[in-house]
Amino acid sequence: MIRNRFLWLGSAAALAAVSGTLFAQESLLPPGFDTPPQQSRPAPQRTNAPARSPATAPRTTPTAPSTAQSAASQSTASSAPSVATTATPVIQPLPSGGGAPSGSGGGLSDEALLNSIDPALLAKVIESARPKSDIPPAGQRSLARVGVIDQSDGGFPALSTHYLNGAFVEGVIGKMRGRFVSRWGHILARRVLASRLATPVGMNGADWAAMRAQLLLRMGEAEAARGMVQSVDSGNFTRGLEDAALVSFMATADPVGLCPITALTASARPGNEWDMIRAICSAFANESSNAMSQLDRAMRQGKGSKIDILLAQKFAGAATNVRRAVKIEWEDVEALTPWSIGLSFATGIEPPQALRDKAGANYALLAARAPMLPLKSRAGAADVAAARGLLSARAMVDLYSELYAEREGGNDQPDEWSGRAETLRKAYVAAEQSERLEAIRTLWGDGSDPDRAFSGLVLTSYAAARVLPGEDVADSAAPLIASMLTAGLDRNALKWAPFCPVGSEAWGLLVLANPGRSNQVNSEGLNAFASDDESGGALRSQFLVAGLMGLERVDQAAARDFAGKFDLDLGRKTRWTSAIESAAASNNQALVALLAAFGMQGERWDRMTPLHLYHIVSALHRVGLDGEARMIAAEAVSRV
Repeated sequence: MIRNRFLWLGSAAALAAVSGTLFAQESLLPPGFDTPPQQSRPAPQRTNAPARSPATAPRTTPTAPSTAQSAASQSTASSAPSVATTATPVIQPLPSGGGAPSGSGGGLSDEALLNSIDPALLAKVIESARPKSDIPPAGQRSLARVGVIDQSDGGFPALSTHYLNGAFVEGVIGKMRGRFVSRWGHILARRVLASRLATPVGMNGADWAAMRAQLLLRMGEAEAARGMVQSVDSGNFTRGLEDAALVSFMATADPVGLCPITALTASARPGNEWDMIRAICSAFANESSNAMSQLDRAMRQGKGSKIDILLAQKFAGAATNVRRAVKIEWEDVEALTPWSIGLSFATGIEPPQALRDKAGANYALLAARAPMLPLKSRAGAADVAAARGLLSARAMVDLYSELYAEREGGNDQPDEWSGRAETLRKAYVAAEQSERLEAIRTLWGDGSDPDRAFSGLVLTSYAAARVLPGEDVADSAAPLIASMLTAGLDRNALKWAPFCPVGSEAWGLLVLANPGRSNQVNSEGLNAFASDDESGGALRSQFLVAGLMGLERVDQAAARDFAGKFDLDLGRKTRWTSAIESAAASNNQALVALLAAFGMQGERWDRMTPLHLYHIVSALHRVGLDGEARMIAAEAVSRV
């Protein structure tokens, strides 16, 4: 109550100061209008004063006289009708009790004034004074369009989602688990989710950003999720966007980035993690004693995981002058969480190998792009990230180039990773093509580890483009073409066309990936391909015909006959096929991309159906996303 009184008195003092300033300003009224009139007195009766003419008579402001004055005026007029009188202005008295307190203390005292205020009203006044945003109104961003990548930078058209039903879009995005069978499908999904798109009908712009950020996090795209969160001003955050912000900032090892949010919309959010974030923000706001006491209290009361509190204490201690050692103990930790992973990265600590292995891809996808980790740790996680689509071929080459430079600088002993870096260098610059090709095959591995095998194709894509086609290397055409297509090098791959017999796997990849093919594939090519197909259930052949039909590159009669051999019904209708066909018919690229990603969910390509592949490739092709359609179709044939 005392604090509230001081706040009220301070507000009153501020109001008085402002009022004084306003009164000190120059008046804009004509002369005489702002001069307070003096107290009226009875006008002296002058019986001998000569009457003035209207031209010289003083101007007075007519006022409404009181009853007594009216009577006096009438009496004077009746007794001296020939004598002119001067009109006297009448001042209306102040209402009873409304006068300012006298110098003797006649008004309300400060104590009485404060006691007369409703506490609830005073609390509302104080709360209303709390800042709602940390950005000036002129600089605040609209929630009508939210995202990171503009259309001019490669994003999807913003109006693609303007007329979509918010509940429908939320159902599509909310049901995606974040794991796609196709690497190109992952890349397509990331692009559409990060695009700057119009907020769908019936949806809040902050929630539109939140659901996309949450899916990006499930995909392992923490940096893209954080960018999506930051595309909304802190003062406009909803609960869903606050949750997405908490995970994305922690996953990118930046808990301090949450401080503007905890000072505004999330200032009263309950929960152990939010309490620890507020303690960390206090430490970085030069309130070290308060921060450490909060974390100590959380440890005593068991609020949260012990390892999380220890990591928070260590991180907060970096911003304080308190000389206090914090020992991180991993013995009782059963599993890693985004919180423990992010704070361990932020404090320069790597969790034990056993916990990293147990976390699997959830740890690897964050570690692959964590700049504070050693290069070898990042290289160990890069295979999973490259196979999923998080790391490009160029990013992989850059990473191994740093490993090679570290070895050349004498900073480390030769090991597996520096050896792979040396092999990659040979794949690029060896004098003999046979040496380069041998190095490329070494990086592909023996296929026992699916992630390592496919990431090897990504790693060697540009080196494969440097191999000169010829009959002597034709046996490696299919994997070399598949390697080039992981980086989208379709024109380099087409140089192998003269050395790829009709019906071979390499031929199948080229007829799908060719950006300018106009010839229709006939029954001869399809049957020859199927005769050499060793995949289970001839799934590779089914993917080939589904992709060719989606790209409109196969004779329709030949496709029907071929599909009949495998009891393949590409005309079957489902709710999903109807939705993606409608989206393609309306030429809505963003919706087609979202529905295509929805149809590519799964762990392995053998869980994909030719029906889904056909509709995905067809819809992407029809709305102008032909490059993505060709790469997805070719990837299906190469990876099954």
